[in-house]
Parts: sequence; structure tokens; C-alpha cells
Amino acid sequence: MKLKTSITIIFIILIVVFFAWRFMRPMNIFIVEEKFAWPIDTSQAPPILKTLSAKECGACHKDFYNEWRTTIHSQAWTDPYFQADWQFDNKQHICILCHTPLDRQQPHKVLGYRDENRWDPILEDNPDYDAELQHEGVTCAVCHLREGKILGVYGNTNAPHPVKKMDDPNQVCVRCHLVKPEKWGVFVRFPPCGTVAEIEQTRSADAPKEKFSSQSSLANIGKSGEVIIPENSLGCVNCHMPLINRPLVEGFPVRKARQHLWRGGHDPEMVKRALYADLIEAGTSDDGKRVFNLTLVNVGAAHYLPTGTPDRYLSIQFRVLDEQGSTIKETKDKLKRVVMWRPFIIDLWDTRLRRWQPKKYTLDITKPDKAVAVEAIVKYHLLDESRRKRIGYKNTTPISYEVFRKRIELKKPVS
Repeated sequence: MKLKTSITIIFIILIVVFFAWRFMRPMNIFIVEEKFAWPIDTSQAPPILKTLSAKECGACHKDFYNEWRTTIHSQAWTDPYFQADWQFDNKQHICILCHTPLDRQQPHKVLGYRDENRWDPILEDNPDYDAELQHEGVTCAVCHLREGKILGVYGNTNAPHPVKKMDDPNQVCVRCHLVKPEKWGVFVRFPPCGTVAEIEQTRSADAPKEKFSSQSSLANIGKSGEVIIPENSLGCVNCHMPLINRPLVEGFPVRKARQHLWRGGHDPEMVKRALYADLIEAGTSDDGKRVFNLTLVNVGAAHYLPTGTPDRYLSIQFRVLDEQGSTIKETKDKLKRVVMWRPFIIDLWDTRLRRWQPKKYTLDITKPDKAVAVEAIVKYHLLDESRRKRIGYKNTTPISYEVFRKRIELKKPVS
């Protein structure tokens, strides 16, 4: 009897210790794969590119440089939110391998890893570290420099540096925007820091039975709403790097070239083009109530809307108003991904907009109400307020913005 009791006590202690460790351990959320476990090697950079600064590239490619300067890619390191979030998470090394991917951008060299999952790097001081280059974040060389050559879609163009033809421009996106959560203790459908994994799942969705009058003018959506992304392509550049006709270098022949904009969740107009939203009066119910429908559809993003970090979400406020502007009746919702991080990483639920899958809300007005208007407001949130406070992020720019608002005035109050 005593032996059985002792075994039980030891088992309970082990369980408590195990879960305590799971709550206190470093947050290793995926296996660091070979493709981004190491900084991008710049040792063979063309001699003409002395510092690898975007300014050097901009001397010839002015339009591309001026576009890059406006992007979040150029702020990948300096972005105040990233800095606050990174420091809150104890400055994990894996983050800088995507936010400052060049070896010259990192204060330390990666000699190897102490653990199988590559979260504990062996580091030494980097004599080639360039702080100014670090501040450029995802700079030109991050995407275009490989093995001493500059990747380009046209191959050899008599450039003053060696050029290698890029077979598929989407291949560059995959290095940072696809990480796999294949790790014990991680039970999520998609990695927290990547969106490419979502594309394969949303791509298989059936075309909608009803055609939505899309607000989208994105390159991968036809006028009738059909998807025209080739099946052998991820389609990242179709939306985030629109094609225009212009010379690669001023004074040279005009060609089809992609804009280096990468607009996404930080750009309200980009989100609005990806989102179909409408508020209509649907009619009258059998018991005499006036019925209103709000419909939301992701018509312009090949991935979920919103995507990126699980901090992002859409909020919906659908309400009936009286003459004073007070709310009589209201439906609220959040379309977001909720992840449990400890003791195990588990997707609890995900209500974000999958491509072509409508999300509908209904409100009815009963006779006693003094309703004069029905209003719907949809907002895009880059960060939840509770998370903002927890990480100590003192934002100077808004962390949310409206992407849809419509108000239907009722001819007369319902009495």
C-alpha cells in the first residue's frame, strides 16, 4: 500500500513539474528550418555593391528604391511595434533572421545551434556588422542577392553586376513567409509568423455560388469574381507587387516590371480592396419585423483576412440607432484567430474570413423600437489593446482603422 502511495505521489510531482516547465519554458513555436536558420551570405557580393545599402541600388533603380522606402519591409527592424514585441519575447534570435536577414545586418555570426530545433544559436561577434544596413530591414539585397549574383526576372540585361534569372518571383517570399509548426507540443494549422501555408488551404475552396460585386481591383481577381492565379504559382507578387510598364533603369527600354510596394494590413486601401462588405434591408419577416443583413466576403486575398500575426483581427459593430444616436439593439463580433500558447500551443478557434466563404449577420427591428437608422462598421485591428498594454507598446500611430461603414436611414421610426 505504501509503495502504491509513493508511486502515486511521485507521478503527481512529475506531472506538476512537467506542466510548470511547460509554463516557464522559452516559447519555441516551430522548428527553425534550414532555409532560414542562417543569415543570407553576402561574402560573394558583386564588387560594385560596396555596402549593399538600398541607396546603392537606388542610384540606378530610382523608382524601385523610392517605392521600397515607403514600405513596412524597409521598417522591418526599426518598426516600434516589432521592437516592443521582440524585447517582450526576450529578443529571440530567430526573429532577426527574417527582420534583418543579411549576415552583415547582424551583430553576431551564427556558428551553429545547440539544440535540434535551432532556437539556441552558437554566436560570436561579427566583424562585418553594419548598423546602418541593419536599420534598412528587408533591404534590396535580402531578396535579390544570391551566390554573388543579383536575382532578376529578365536574367542578363547587360547590368554592371552579374544577374541570375529568377524562375519564380514568389520563391523569395517563401523564405520568411512560410514556417512550419512541425514540433512536439505545437498543434496549430498555420504557423504564427507565416501566411503562405494559408494559401494552399484557401485555394482549394470552391468558387462562390453567388457572385459578389467585388470592390477589388487586385490582379488575381477577375471582373466576375473568378480566381485567376495559376495553380503552379503562389500568387504573392500578383497582389503585393502589381505589374506596370516602366524601364528597369531610367533611359533604358520600357518593360513590364513589378512595383516594390508590398502593401498589406498596414494599408487601409489594400484591405478594402480585398474585402467585399454590404449592408442591405432583406425584407420583412413573417411576424412583421424589418430584417437587415450585413455580408462580409474575402474576395481579394488568397490567404485568410486578416493574416499575419494572430494579434490582427476584424471587429464588427452592427446596430440599430434611435433619434439621439443611442444604440437600441446591437450585434458585435471579432473575426480573429485565438491561440493558446501555454502549456501547449493549440489553435482554439479561427473565425477569420477564408476566401469566398461569406460571413453574414442579421438584425431585425421590432415594433416597440424607436429606430431611425441601421448602421454597420467594420474595423481592421493591427493589435489588440490588451496585447499593446502587455508588451508596453506606446504607439504613435493608430492600431486600428475603418474598412467599411454604411448607414441605412429608415423612412420613419418604427412605433
